[in-house]
Amino acid sequence: MKRLIGKKLFAGFLGAVMIVASAFPAVSAETLDFSPAVAYNAGEAEGEVIYSTGFENGEGISDFSGRGGVEVLEASSEKVFSGDSAMCVSGREESWNGPQFRIDEICEPGEEYLVSVAAKSEWYSTLNLSMEYTDSEGVRHYSNLKSAQGDAWAEFTDVKVSFTSDQTNVYVYVESSDTKCKLYLDDFSLKKAVVMPIEEDLASLKDVYNGYFKIGTAITPSDLSSKSFMKLVNKHFSGSITVGNEMKPDSVLNQSASIAYAEANGGDDTNPQVSFSAAKSVLNYCSENKIPVRIHTLVWHSQTPDWFFKEGYSNDGEWVSKDKMLKRMENYIKNYFEVLLKEYPDIDFYACDVVNEAWTDQGTPRDAGSNNVRNGQSAWVQVFGDNSFIESAFTYARKYAPKGCKLYYNDYNEYMPQKTAAIVEMAELLKEKGLIDGIGMQSHLDVRSGSDAFPSVAAYKKALAAFAETGLDVQITELDATISGSSDANLETQAQYYSDILDAIVEYKDSISAVVLWGITDDRSWRADQYPLLFNADFTAKPAFYKIIDGVEPIETTDSTEPSTDPTDPVMKGDINISGTISLTDIVLLKKFLVGMDALKPTLLEALPQTGDMNDDGVINVFDLILLKREYNNWITPPASQA
Repeated sequence: MKRLIGKKLFAGFLGAVMIVASAFPAVSAETLDFSPAVAYNAGEAEGEVIYSTGFENGEGISDFSGRGGVEVLEASSEKVFSGDSAMCVSGREESWNGPQFRIDEICEPGEEYLVSVAAKSEWYSTLNLSMEYTDSEGVRHYSNLKSAQGDAWAEFTDVKVSFTSDQTNVYVYVESSDTKCKLYLDDFSLKKAVVMPIEEDLASLKDVYNGYFKIGTAITPSDLSSKSFMKLVNKHFSGSITVGNEMKPDSVLNQSASIAYAEANGGDDTNPQVSFSAAKSVLNYCSENKIPVRIHTLVWHSQTPDWFFKEGYSNDGEWVSKDKMLKRMENYIKNYFEVLLKEYPDIDFYACDVVNEAWTDQGTPRDAGSNNVRNGQSAWVQVFGDNSFIESAFTYARKYAPKGCKLYYNDYNEYMPQKTAAIVEMAELLKEKGLIDGIGMQSHLDVRSGSDAFPSVAAYKKALAAFAETGLDVQITELDATISGSSDANLETQAQYYSDILDAIVEYKDSISAVVLWGITDDRSWRADQYPLLFNADFTAKPAFYKIIDGVEPIETTDSTEPSTDPTDPVMKGDINISGTISLTDIVLLKKFLVGMDALKPTLLEALPQTGDMNDDGVINVFDLILLKREYNNWITPPASQA
């Protein structure tokens, strides 16, 4: 059955108020600076090339350095991608050894750039194009940007890189899984990314589901530099933000500060120190734009350093006792919340994944050991012997979490029957003790083809029902759905699957408070080669986007923070795109209209005398834009009694 979005009907007309060009004062784009905390240009020309070299006759090699200090970088004609020579890197002793190029000395923070390079290993290995930076507290961070396998030339083309103003010593580099093989580089270039327009006339996803649940996404500091990406965040996903990696234990726990604290306090190594320097830029963005944040995550077997469980915080020390680990856990959780709230008192940390992925698909605790040594093992189980650490984690989180922050257990493959049962049993025991508020369903799904999806919609609904029956809140925390390729048929199958999953979620809306997509555009996804998200790399909506907004009936909300409107009015004042709400899109559309950058569609232009004349003075000008911005701020800012 075809489903249609319920839209507010209105009688289009041109009243006595006439809008003519002569009524508008002469203004420039610079004078119309009424954007939110993050501002965007309408567009830019083709990206400027910042640096390029083909290493011909050794040109450009001196601009690179060896990461390990042992590498020999020289021109070679032995293996070339184009031209007569390439850069050969020999003398490597570790897998991370290789050529690096510093970008923060020639690029600007807060801007997005594209790196391209051809790379080859001497024999078969995994090649990584990676990035390193040092944060404001001197801690170095590393991330893999793109990988390739084999011994043929790998072309890394237009790979996105960026950095924030508090990051220094920013490098892009090539490394190989084989520690001894030579590396070859050719045709290296760095250029400024093109700012691409987004589809402003799309319905806002968060507005479509307003009254059902929050719609949010996960972002990282690098996302902030893409103006187009952040416009999609603001338009569709600003109901909730999860910091993708930078609030996980390995980013927050500070080894050097923990050791220093112990040395200064008589050897007390039970008070691990924390820092949110890695998440600073994203948290600042959320604070400035008043966006609620999900905390992800406190206690996890993965992305947690082994030294946290070792005597003296030593990487190769002995495992600590259960009693000592309990003290460390409490102080870690205490410090986590205290530092976070001290630095970001204005952010609504409305939810927290206290424990993440503690159960196997068979509903049993993970094997003891280090996940950093063998994937899937748990250092928590190594120390505690079982999953008894879960209750302690929730006990401490309940003790130190801010008022209003709900506590969740979060897991993937949560629809596997044995895992579902284990989660429900655990959650009900924690609920009896008043320690848990909800269950997070990660929902990393796989569409495959036809009815061969994992999980099936029926299996997903069964898990939803089981979690809802506990009486706890449910959040969909990391939603994406992969396909095997980007053919039209696969995209349509993905769209239908997304639609069916969202239908199931809507069916249980009374038990669900948030749906968070794990990313926005396919190219930035952790599963980029399987096209799992709602938007293409060029920021256009995929069939799945249209499918999940089709037929969603609007829910009338009674939130006292909403602007009051006369129900007899066909359209709302300030609602330029006639979506039923006032959003950033309305501000952007009115601004572009006033400076002649964009023509409104006929239906929107016809309604503009009602929607755009904010002060009812018979003309639409910059003063109406100012009033619209104020109305928007009133719309998104709750009164103090509800903050």
